[in-house]
Amino acid sequence: MSSFSVMYVLGLIFMMVGNHVVYAQDSPADYVNAHNAARSQVGVRNIVWDNTVAAFAQNYANQRKDCRLIHSGGGGRYGENLAMSTGGLSGTDAVRLWVDEKRDYNYNSNSCANGKVCGHYTQVVWRNSARLGCAKVRCNNGGTFVTCNYDPPGNYVGQKPY
Repeated sequence: MSSFSVMYVLGLIFMMVGNHVVYAQDSPADYVNAHNAARSQVGVRNIVWDNTVAAFAQNYANQRKDCRLIHSGGGGRYGENLAMSTGGLSGTDAVRLWVDEKRDYNYNSNSCANGKVCGHYTQVVWRNSARLGCAKVRCNNGGTFVTCNYDPPGNYVGQKPY
């Protein structure tokens, strides 16, 4: 086989593996595993994927191809986390952004550090949330919009997440 043929075949394999890695970070199991890793750190039971919640998330994501971080309101049924980027963003990277807010959350005072946001993190680990559905769309401007919805919702004022 010529060196060109070998390079071509290796390039095709790399592209196939590369695409698989991107898609793998957006599967229901990947969203659930990323959430459950954070939940297990604080002793909260696992969350499971729910197709009804996921359909809600996908319907809303399809409406946010403008990449604007506007909450759906969830119809009062669901909690919600949103993320966006001006380029690519995997589902697991979005969850990581929310979980990274843990450093700004003080459990004893049940509050965020001064000037910081931590409500995305507390929704990820909310003890009563049992079902999860997430979706991702490519925005019209080339960015990425990710949403995860939680059933039942969390982040009630005055209540600790766990």
